[in-house]
Amino acid sequence: MAEKDIKFETSRYVYDLNNLAKEHGFKAEENWELSMESVAGKTKLQRDFYPNNVAKISPDILLQVLHSVKNKLQLPLTEDEANASRKKLELDEIQYLVAYNPKRPRN
Repeated sequence: MAEKDIKFETSRYVYDLNNLAKEHGFKAEENWELSMESVAGKTKLQRDFYPNNVAKISPDILLQVLHSVKNKLQLPLTEDEANASRKKLELDEIQYLVAYNPKRPRN
C-alpha cells in the first residue's frame, strides 16, 4: 500500500510542478528547490517565494516521496536529506514538501 501511495504522491507532485513551471514561464535552466518543512517553514517559504508548491504528506512516506520527486526531476539529494530519518521528521513535526525557485522571490 505504501509503495502505491508513494507513486501516486510523486506523480501528482511532479505533474503540479510541471504545470506551474509552464504557467510561470520557467526557462530551461530554472529549477525547483525542494524542501521538507514544518508549518512555520512552509509559511515562510510561501511568503518569500512565488510560485511555490506545497503538499502535506504523511511523515510515513515523506522521505520516499522527496527522494522519488528529486529522482524524477534529476536533482541531487542534500546531505541532510540523505541522512534524514522518519523519526526525526516526526520529532520536528515535518509534514510538508515545498517546492520553490530561489531566483523568484516574492516582491
